[in-house]
Amino acid sequence: MCGIVGYAGARQAPPLLMEGLKRLEYRGYDSAGLAVVNGGAIVRKRAQGKLTNLESLLKKEPMTGFVALGHTRWATHGKPSEENAHPHADCSGELVVIHNGIIENYLEIKERLRGHEFQSETDTEVVAHLIEEKLKGLLPPGGSKPGFNEPLLFEATRLALKEVKGAYALAVLWSKAPGVIIAAKTASPLIIGLGNGENFLASDVPAFLAHTRKAVFLEDGEMAVLKAGDCAFFNLDGRRLTKVPTQIQWDRTMAEKGGYRHFMLKEIYEQPASCEDSMRGRFFPLKDGVLEREAGLSGETLKKVKRIYMVACGTAYHACLIAKYWLENVAKIPVAVEIASEFRYRETLVGPDDLVISVSQSGETADTLAAVRLAKEKGAKVLSVCNTLGAAIPRAADFNLYTHCGPEFGVASTKAFIGQLATLAIFTLHCAVTRGARTEHEARPWVDQLVKIPGDIRTVLKLDPQIKEIAKSFVKKNHFLFIGRNVNYAIALEGALKLKEISYIHAEGYAAGELKHGPIALIDENMPVVAIATRSQTRDKMVSSFEEVRARGAQLIVLATEGDPKLAGANHTLLVPAVPELLSPIVNIIPLQLLAYHIADLRGCDVDQPRNLAKSVTVE
Repeated sequence: MCGIVGYAGARQAPPLLMEGLKRLEYRGYDSAGLAVVNGGAIVRKRAQGKLTNLESLLKKEPMTGFVALGHTRWATHGKPSEENAHPHADCSGELVVIHNGIIENYLEIKERLRGHEFQSETDTEVVAHLIEEKLKGLLPPGGSKPGFNEPLLFEATRLALKEVKGAYALAVLWSKAPGVIIAAKTASPLIIGLGNGENFLASDVPAFLAHTRKAVFLEDGEMAVLKAGDCAFFNLDGRRLTKVPTQIQWDRTMAEKGGYRHFMLKEIYEQPASCEDSMRGRFFPLKDGVLEREAGLSGETLKKVKRIYMVACGTAYHACLIAKYWLENVAKIPVAVEIASEFRYRETLVGPDDLVISVSQSGETADTLAAVRLAKEKGAKVLSVCNTLGAAIPRAADFNLYTHCGPEFGVASTKAFIGQLATLAIFTLHCAVTRGARTEHEARPWVDQLVKIPGDIRTVLKLDPQIKEIAKSFVKKNHFLFIGRNVNYAIALEGALKLKEISYIHAEGYAAGELKHGPIALIDENMPVVAIATRSQTRDKMVSSFEEVRARGAQLIVLATEGDPKLAGANHTLLVPAVPELLSPIVNIIPLQLLAYHIADLRGCDVDQPRNLAKSVTVE
């Protein structure tokens, strides 16, 4: 969630760190700050609000230095304010810490640190004071000495972290060891960028991708010691580790807006390519082929699975709901879909005969990662569906199927959702043939239809001008209902989520058959209703629901299939290409994404960085 950047090298650090923080803005934040080693002292600048506020401060009071840390904070402990912004310092002001995550035992540590004066409400600040306390115990008679201070800082940080419980990705600077950054992580992402005579630190790759493509992903319980010309890795016991760098394949131009007003709109328009890229090369052979070659999941292992559990959060959870319909209908295997944050806190019956599929765009979602670890403890095998190479969840899983969407910067997920659906459709196809639920001949129509889907998405994107005009009629509305049935119930949920995420309009998604069980009480002439009434086995039932809400004066936006009978009485109708019902969610979500986008934009909302939200939810 928070953005972390660090630099040690020969160039001036503040401009590089500000550039990196801007590339992490999509993660969500409410304050920002820098700390730079300069002239044997640490200089800090912090500001509440957007990075422009910090930039204005730096113009008035410039910072210089070659080793530095930067941070954007998303509030967990303490309100958004300059005092609570990172970096946080110890009592002396000679040592600073930046941190992403939650220190669960910070109150206990704070109680032990008697005599220390704390300047913030945060859990992070106690870490700076705890390291300060460890340094006092390690310093030789006569105090610190040049040449010995780097190992002292490393050891003090290591000992402090032994006492810390919770999730953290953190970095430490000490004015008496001016050329070094100590970094460590557990349950929050932290990545080292290895350059030529310079090294970078970040919570996500885009922060340093303009300068190096060589990245080392730290594992839980690992530390790094960064200098300009060297980077060494250790575990929390102090044992040196050998880490193999990963070469990042996508380039930073993929992170630019490319002429679009917002990243979200750009990413909506990238969805045909996201769909194609996530399916390319994965159709054949349909039996004992792609899953074993790419994911390492053998046909024999898949045949032994008695039940599938799917765990995810937010938009990824909606993708799982759709995949449940696919897997049960096509592959004939029972599927339970679980919200990851609930899965780990109930007495789940998952066991060795089950396959757990975790779905996460970032691969760092804290609740999903915890669910994966629980599933493995209980003996289940785990398949990760993820968009981020080398992230924590794929590393923890037994098998991996990557979506190939490229980086997604809009906080409200769009193209990653399409990539997840495309990948899960491919998995369903191979699962069905491998387990004998479909012959290769019977599976061929699925292949033929999936190949057409990217073209259908391109056709739907042509509705954009019409959708923008419709959006103008609903800018001032404060409530929305979305209704769908069968596999498109999940699209009603996802459409509502998109609208509430970026426009701050209260929106709810319902299975249309549930209207009479409560929600219909909300419907009057001021309640817009979006009805997903595309071609399906339940279309007649959807027409009945349509009439029920129309009779109560609702303003209706209807999603329908080209060529189907027109639904009289709809205020607005959006026609999409004819797609088989099971695959229709991949097409039907596009108009709802565009509707949410245009309403939010017309309301003047910050579409790419909605309030209170973060791209990667790395804490519970």
